[in-house]
Amino acid sequence: MSFSVIMGRLLESFLINCEIFFITLALGLPFGLVISFGSMSRIKPLRFVTKTFVWIIRGTPLMLQIIVVFYGPGLIWGGDAMGRLEAAMIAFAVNYACYFSEIFRGGIQSISAGQKEAGQVLGMTKSQIFFKITLLQVIKRIVPPMGNEFITLVKDTSLARIIANKEIIMMAQEYVAKALIWPLFSTAIFFLAACGLLTLLLDYTERKLSYFK
Repeated sequence: MSFSVIMGRLLESFLINCEIFFITLALGLPFGLVISFGSMSRIKPLRFVTKTFVWIIRGTPLMLQIIVVFYGPGLIWGGDAMGRLEAAMIAFAVNYACYFSEIFRGGIQSISAGQKEAGQVLGMTKSQIFFKITLLQVIKRIVPPMGNEFITLVKDTSLARIIANKEIIMMAQEYVAKALIWPLFSTAIFFLAACGLLTLLLDYTERKLSYFK
């Protein structure tokens, strides 16, 4: 089998990794913000439940969570299991939302109370204070730790193969079975390219937000 054909199939499989990555961000970022509000809630039962949930998700392996999401509903309620790709996306979104929530929480709590009080003096509502004063500064402060999570997510997408999603590593392993080892190592090129592009985008974002001192 020619080099171009193999690389084409690896690229096609890498699109699954990319799909998991973008769906995880689309679902995980807003869900993480909601979870962070629960972790900071003045309602003790809600705060306890939220923090316990985050502790469980952060304290167990992502691979195990993918298996639970895929097989769990069928074992508990019976019937057919959900789609393999959908199960992976849900597991990734929930897992990363919990990590994002802690980053959001740290960023929000790092904003001094004096700025919120200043907004109140100016007659701003709580929502105006949050979106026009707090959130903009939080985004600036959380870009570096969020960037680390984004890059980790790129590499973690390969774990989707545990429930037979044919992402790039799983595709490469098929060639290993045919005594072709180079496709497996060539997958590093795809991950390095994706992480490099992310690094450039994150650096650009940090520069654009540099007006927040």
